[in-house]
Amino acid sequence: MKDLLKGLTEVFGPSGNEEKIRKKIIDEIKPYADSVTVDKLGNIIATKTGPGERLMLAAHMDEIGVIVTNADEKGFLRFSNVGGVSPFTLIGQRVTFANRTSGVFGVEKIDDIKDLKLNRMFIDIGAKSKEKALEKVNIGDMGVYDRQCSITGDYIISNSLDDRAGCAVLIKVLKELKAPKYNVFVVFTVQEEVGLRGAKTSAYGVDPDLAIAVDVTDTGDTPEAPKMAVELGKGPAIKVKDSSVICHPKVKKALIDAAERRNIPFQLEVLEKGGTDTGAIHLTRSGVPSGALSIPTRYIHTPTEMANMRDIEQGAQLLIELIEGRQ
Repeated sequence: MKDLLKGLTEVFGPSGNEEKIRKKIIDEIKPYADSVTVDKLGNIIATKTGPGERLMLAAHMDEIGVIVTNADEKGFLRFSNVGGVSPFTLIGQRVTFANRTSGVFGVEKIDDIKDLKLNRMFIDIGAKSKEKALEKVNIGDMGVYDRQCSITGDYIISNSLDDRAGCAVLIKVLKELKAPKYNVFVVFTVQEEVGLRGAKTSAYGVDPDLAIAVDVTDTGDTPEAPKMAVELGKGPAIKVKDSSVICHPKVKKALIDAAERRNIPFQLEVLEKGGTDTGAIHLTRSGVPSGALSIPTRYIHTPTEMANMRDIEQGAQLLIELIEGRQ
């Protein structure tokens, strides 16, 4: 799992530019799935055939990033966000583009840090003119946090654990499933960070009877953190509610029952702000009973997200038990 996670987090893949991470995931899962297809929007849909209801498992493969909007005469790039990027996490950080051009986020002189906004920031790629800058990076090119992953004991610190951690869970599920009692559709979605777009279209195509999204969630275990009953190292979190969904009691119970059968530690999650692909999936067609399994993660949407490897491993085992165990 450590090598898999490290490999996934090192691959470029902001929303709408998932080509490289899509190839990486397909290479990982193709020997283990009954079929692997890519739909028109770019979602990967892998199947493991079973006799029961159509179960959709989803994790998004895109990551947050920035997009170049302009280059000035001195070669500095202006940019906008792709997904939930905070200017306060950018200052002094390195950015990488698809062609491996690197730069640094800089900021104009401001008198009060409270005035910091993305439109007061720029990217320095070492170009001395607009022409030189546009030889390296074009208008509309996307960049992401420079790739940096470290694993110490049970803890992984990396960019894009949101949601490469969820992707790793589903890849492990596909590799280890032996006798599914559901007809399983494992979907790696695109463009979650900009509006759950891949989840909307893929769920319409799959037309599942039940669905579970796997994504990261916040924790309440750091100093003076907002009160939240989720901690690192206490097991995956079974979602009850977030801003986009109230999870279906049937799906929530199935997850709890699976965890209890295998003695897998778990936590119950109420996320006051934020959502996942579940929010789009459960509103598809005439409605889909849906839930979510979350990986507790600190410092989400920064270059240094932190998660516990055991929580990730246990998340995969919980889903395998749900799919293969007593129903």
